[in-house]
Amino acid sequence: MLKNPSLFKLNDVIDVPLSHFPESVCKTSSDWINRRRLLKLGGFIMWAFDQILAFLAAEQGGGSPHTCPKSQVSIFVSLAMVLRSHPSAFTIVLATLRQSRYRYRGQDKLPLMVWMMAQASQGDLAVGLYSWAHNLLPLVGSNPQTRDLILQLVEKILSNPNAPTILVNKAISNGKPLIPPPSFEILLRLTFPAPSARVKATERFEAIYPVLKEVALAGRPGSRVMKEVTQQIFTSTLKLPQQGSPVLAKEATEIAIWCVTENVDCCNHWGSLYMQNLEASVALLKKLVDEWKDHSLKLSSSKRDTFTLIRTMQSFRLKNEKAITEGGANGSLYKEADESCKVILGRLGRGRSCLKGTASPRLSLGSGWLKGTAITDVVLAAAGVLSFNLEATTHWICTYSSMQPPQP
Repeated sequence: MLKNPSLFKLNDVIDVPLSHFPESVCKTSSDWINRRRLLKLGGFIMWAFDQILAFLAAEQGGGSPHTCPKSQVSIFVSLAMVLRSHPSAFTIVLATLRQSRYRYRGQDKLPLMVWMMAQASQGDLAVGLYSWAHNLLPLVGSNPQTRDLILQLVEKILSNPNAPTILVNKAISNGKPLIPPPSFEILLRLTFPAPSARVKATERFEAIYPVLKEVALAGRPGSRVMKEVTQQIFTSTLKLPQQGSPVLAKEATEIAIWCVTENVDCCNHWGSLYMQNLEASVALLKKLVDEWKDHSLKLSSSKRDTFTLIRTMQSFRLKNEKAITEGGANGSLYKEADESCKVILGRLGRGRSCLKGTASPRLSLGSGWLKGTAITDVVLAAAGVLSFNLEATTHWICTYSSMQPPQP
């Protein structure tokens, strides 16, 4: 059943060999397994995996396996029972399976790996998806057989009517996301390729994407894990529009908006990525303007969040002004971005009056004159130190930014 990847059908083998044993035997065995220590079970899984690989390799090479047929069957049965009865034991060996690239990877080993993950998913759907997202999805390449095997597993997991609810509720397990941001980025690329890059498997990825997206973005808002997840996803989605796929760019922009509204600290990452991902940033700013009513409550839910967004827009305006002044091929993009920044600052209320100081050519401070850009940099830096008190900080910025020289 595991010798020929091209003939492998998960639905036909998922219950092999346990379907040949009475339910009472399986239950008694499961009770015994659940009393064993997790590390011991993890060690057994690796041992059994090695044994099965060895006799599969011997059979394919025309040699004689070192174990008799009865022993081979008993190893299969025991492995299936352990994976179903205590699927969490499988999670502790996944890192080893990922890191041992040459020993446990390869087209010939993939059917066995899929079968093992399917057994674990029978005991816990979340473990099945976790193993799929961490170990299998990154292996997707141009080989149609590989894509088919990888899709068979996740399609089997999601065929359970309760899968969406179960997986969303367990989206963060033991402090780790079921679908890590790097795997979610791979999923995005596979689901939204350029029109010329579509393949037969694209439709299958499109079918599973909505549920997997919901799982990837699920979690307790404001938690440490979700803050890390949103920042990582935001960074990747800001770079995805460069791939040349309009549908991917659209989806990436929508997800980036979600990241910012869920965790406004994504703006700190945005600032460092802004100029290198200008086209995506322009699209994101424009979408923020167009959908302001949908997102404004979250973006201004606290003084700290409001200030973070004000500071980010102010920073972007400085970058825009500098780029427009210097000229260049992207001048029109910077102008478009600047218009969106103005609108957002205006809608944030205090940003409008603060912005006037930035636009003035020279500002008076004591007995000297300083360039508007320089004083704004100083103001913004000081504002960062005082960000714990929005009211005092905003008043301070507005007061000094409005100190314009008398008109001649």
